[in-house]
Amino acid sequence: MSNIPSEPEFEQAYKELVSTLEDSTLFQKNPEYRTALKVVSIPERIIQFRVVWEDDAGNLQVNRGYRVQFNSALGPYKGGLRFHPSVNLSILKFLGFEQTFKNALTGLNMGGGKGGADFDPKGKSDSEIRKFCSAFMERLCQHIGADTDVPAGDIGVGGREVGYMFGAYRRLRNQWEGVLTGKGLDWGGSLIRPEATGFGLVYYVEEMMKYAGKGSFAGKRVSISGSGNVAQYAALKCIELGATVVSLSDSQGCLIAEGDAHFTPEQIEEIATVKLARKPLTAFSGKSSFKYIEGARPWVHVGKVDVALPCATQNEVSKEEAQALVDNGTLFIAEGSNMGCTQDAIDVFEGVRKTKGSGSIWYAPGKASNCGGVAVSGLEMAQNSQRLSWTREEVDEKLKQIMRNAFDNGLKTAIEYVQSAEGELPSLVAGSNIAGFVKVVCAMKDQGDWWGTGAPVNGA
Repeated sequence: MSNIPSEPEFEQAYKELVSTLEDSTLFQKNPEYRTALKVVSIPERIIQFRVVWEDDAGNLQVNRGYRVQFNSALGPYKGGLRFHPSVNLSILKFLGFEQTFKNALTGLNMGGGKGGADFDPKGKSDSEIRKFCSAFMERLCQHIGADTDVPAGDIGVGGREVGYMFGAYRRLRNQWEGVLTGKGLDWGGSLIRPEATGFGLVYYVEEMMKYAGKGSFAGKRVSISGSGNVAQYAALKCIELGATVVSLSDSQGCLIAEGDAHFTPEQIEEIATVKLARKPLTAFSGKSSFKYIEGARPWVHVGKVDVALPCATQNEVSKEEAQALVDNGTLFIAEGSNMGCTQDAIDVFEGVRKTKGSGSIWYAPGKASNCGGVAVSGLEMAQNSQRLSWTREEVDEKLKQIMRNAFDNGLKTAIEYVQSAEGELPSLVAGSNIAGFVKVVCAMKDQGDWWGTGAPVNGA
């Protein structure tokens, strides 16, 4: 990587994957997979383009647009579009790299990709957002399609933006196809899609609790960061299952429940309205029962919790915050955000897991625990291809089964390839990384994307 600019987010994701592969017996059993690693770590294609649009004052504006088409061995490129000032190639490469293995864990035929623009929707009128989306799609439409690349929403891209982009694609290409997911229910969207990442995260943690013999969500205290789509639906599902949710956050600070207070479904719905209006959490009317801490994340302020669910953005749990969660007796941490924990934080969780056995904290990486969103996007693609619509119950049951399978796959792979002490909980981060990696590179080898010598692994 010495001949390219520094890409800290991508390098972090790459090193996190490599460290778990190196610490396992995978390369010992299959030395040729080192060659596969070199190939799979480079995107198949990177598309960068300018987006020229006009604001309400008639001024010309220019933004940078991107699409990183990382890997298509398992199916069309699949991954979200992010509209945010922080968007750059490093972040999109990291997200596309993670997406490739996450999609593999769903068991569905989807490759990995990610894209977006450094456009900030905040403070923009509806007309300006529509004009930007149309200009963005005018360039992107040359590179996507239902059997080529199927983007979805991400930060800054919700149902409104997906609708504007889908309409632009339909007009530009003169065809209706399932080229975007997260669509409106009346024109090809899937039930449960808005809820899927948050619901799937909770379903995954349920499997962790069962395996660890720690019961269910009933009666457990849950700390959640973020207040967007993922955090809202994770909170609602936790509450439905009998847990108490005691924190949420936004980019300006965090809300912590005081005394016996906790979030109710009605309060979560109000927060959804606040966020839809692009207002900060301080606009939430029920905050008198909560302490708002400006410029902070919840982890060191929330006290004793059983479950921690980072649902905001990457690197939102530091080493010090991880240690605070351990010291406060947290049992489970699972990422609703992508790469929500720094490598130092992961090292803390994994170190405690190894030393304390069944009484330790158990960590789940986002590529496994938050794959529910893209899983239901895959189900939306299937419904579009068949011109069918499944019921809410059908989609929810399929989501639950996908999350069970993702957990079981990571668990069994960890047991097979990672040496553990007696009574030690398996490493879900290592198991998920290895399981996703092996599935992708096996498909790549079968299709001639790389070659080498050595005994095959798991049917390669």
